[in-house]
Amino acid sequence: MAKGSKTPASTKWSAKVTHESYALDLEEGVFTWRDPKRIALSLKKSADTSKHRKAPPFRSAMSMLVFYINRAGKNLERRGTTLNS
Repeated sequence: MAKGSKTPASTKWSAKVTHESYALDLEEGVFTWRDPKRIALSLKKSADTSKHRKAPPFRSAMSMLVFYINRAGKNLERRGTTLNS
């Protein structure tokens, strides 16, 4: 595929991972929510209760969050992409 070409999300491997991953049992639409605290709490709950993860709960939740940010970063709102120290 040529660089820069557009393909439907359903054909991308990242879409498949997001929808079919067994690492965490994510709540439906968790990454469509606009409240970062709600997303974080949902990821924590999913990681704590998951029987499928291979890493400790915090690492699993952070991995899923970083995966999402890296794959959707260009579509995220600018205010949601900075970290407070």
